[in-house]
Amino acid sequence: MPLAVPRRGYVYILACVLLWSSFMLIARLGGKTPLTPFDVLALRLATASAVLCWLPKPPAAAWRDASMWGLALIGCVAFCLLCYGAVRWVPAAHLALLVAGLQPFLLALLLLLWRQGWPQRATWPGYALMALGLLLLAWPLFAGQAAPGQWLGDGMLLLAGVLWALYALLAKRRPYDAWQMTSFVTLASALLYLPVYLLWLPKGLAQTPWPVIVGQALFHGISPAIVAMLCYLRAVALLGPSRVAALMALIPVVAGVAAVPLLHEPLTPGLAGALLSVSLGAWWVARPASVERGRGLRPTLTEEKPCRT
Repeated sequence: MPLAVPRRGYVYILACVLLWSSFMLIARLGGKTPLTPFDVLALRLATASAVLCWLPKPPAAAWRDASMWGLALIGCVAFCLLCYGAVRWVPAAHLALLVAGLQPFLLALLLLLWRQGWPQRATWPGYALMALGLLLLAWPLFAGQAAPGQWLGDGMLLLAGVLWALYALLAKRRPYDAWQMTSFVTLASALLYLPVYLLWLPKGLAQTPWPVIVGQALFHGISPAIVAMLCYLRAVALLGPSRVAALMALIPVVAGVAAVPLLHEPLTPGLAGALLSVSLGAWWVARPASVERGRGLRPTLTEEKPCRT
């Protein structure tokens, strides 16, 4: 693989880390407003669709591909509703840890269930560090010190993490480039979700100030829905889903630390330890793959060969 390819992949990952860390913070901020999770997703899809209508459209074959519609439901509608609902009960750091931090575990588990082998032995200490971080995060739940609703919020985030890991693996197997995937998933999600929202789902728009509505619509409709999704899919294509998932686990550190001054959320010793453990684990999991690639060794089954788009 040319050296420029992984470098471009890491640039895309850096953009994802920054944009999705912002997504965690803005989503948490939206959870403190009268907007319902259904409102936030509707604002996201309506704004993103309005932008995408002026840009190149997905190929006609994508609209006839039933699996692509399934990806829209998994990677956008269900994932976003779980995240937007959970932030009403848990801080931004929990969203970042349980969704982004858990990805290497979930991807490794899915690949194992699909009989594609165990993770490389050299990565096991990294997985152990991330497991320690998740244990530190969950300790207040088992010690009876959890805030009201934290069990529900963390459970929703755990399910969202599972869906995102599944989406990452399935999206890589589709014969479309990053832009086509991004455009289709957003437009298809809007077609599936917005009619249901308008007709049946509860709304809090009337109780929300217009500046808040506009701010949430512009941010969620452009940054995570289009720009971050495009960067993510390009990174998966260039680096493979396992390495991308490991590096995306850096999001908890960025989001957790930023939430202290921006959202005035406390950074307890346990939460700080969880953030540090997940960060070090993510670095460790990514490091052996880079070393082995530099030595010309064949990728393992858990570190899939990047596709070319």
